[in-house]
Amino acid sequence: MAQTVALVDDDRNILTSVSMALEAEGFEVRTYTDGAEALRGLTQRPPDLAVLDIKMPRMDGMELLQRLRQTSALPVIFLTSKDDEVDELMGLRMGADDYIKKPFSQRLLIERIRALLRREMLSRDQTEADPGQILTRGPLNLDSARHACSWKNQPIDLTVTEFLLVKALAQRPGHVKSRDQLMDAAYGENIYVDDRTIDSHVKRLRKKFKAIDPDFAQIETLYGVGYRYKE
Repeated sequence: MAQTVALVDDDRNILTSVSMALEAEGFEVRTYTDGAEALRGLTQRPPDLAVLDIKMPRMDGMELLQRLRQTSALPVIFLTSKDDEVDELMGLRMGADDYIKKPFSQRLLIERIRALLRREMLSRDQTEADPGQILTRGPLNLDSARHACSWKNQPIDLTVTEFLLVKALAQRPGHVKSRDQLMDAAYGENIYVDDRTIDSHVKRLRKKFKAIDPDFAQIETLYGVGYRYKE
C-alpha cells in the first residue's frame, strides 16, 4: 500500500510540482492550501507524514502544528523561509521532526520524507520479533513496538524524533552522546542537521517530562560535548 503524504502550502505551484514528484516516487499525495482546511483533513484522514509551510492564510503552520500535537504524533516536516532561523527553532520546539528551507530541492525533500518514514517504521517495528522487550530505566518505560513512552506510569506523547533521542540516551545511562551521535540515532547517517536542531528537540523533551514531573533532571547537558542520561 502506498504511503500517504499531505502537503500544506498556499503556493499552488509548489503543491503541483511537489505532488507530481512524490507521485512519481509512488506516494499518495493529498494537498491543502491553508491551515484550517488542512487541520480538518489531517484529523479526519491522517496521512503517514505531513509537509507544512509556515506562512499561510487563515491558520499558519505554527498554529496548525500546535493543534495537531494536541492529539497526534504525526511525522511533520516544516518548510521555512530562507533566512528565518526563528521559524526553524520555533517549529522544532513545537514538535516538528525536521525542516527544509525554501527554495528547496525536490530531491532533498523526497529523501527527507523517506528518511523520516523509515525512522518511524523502524521505531515501531524494532521489537516485533520480541514484543515483550521494553526499555526500562527507573521510572522511564519505552515500548518501541507501540511507540509508547511513560514516566512514573504517566504516558508522554513523543514525536518519532523525540522517541529515538530518548531511546538513544537511555540505552546507555551515564555515557555521553555527542550531538553527531544523536543526529545519527534520530535522523540516520545520511541526513545532516545542525547542532541547534538537536538542542531544540532536547529542550522540548525536557519540557514534556517536566510537565509530568517538575523535578525531572535525567537528561543532562555537558556543554561543548553533548548529552547523557543520568544513571
